[in-house]
Amino acid sequence: MVKVNGMELDIAGKTIAEYLATTDFDPKRIAVERNGDIVFKSKYAVTVLKDGDSLEIVSFVGGG
Repeated sequence: MVKVNGMELDIAGKTIAEYLATTDFDPKRIAVERNGDIVFKSKYAVTVLKDGDSLEIVSFVGGG
């Protein structure tokens, strides 16, 4: 199980890119932290999620 923004999901074995493809997140407008470390967008397709990982995904919102 992988914890994503506090919620346990059965996505171990998938890459970050594969997981994001199943969500409404816009990869251009988010930042992903895995186990306390920022993951560069260029690494989403090769970063495989492991059982016990913790992801925090934050969206950037424009406005003024």
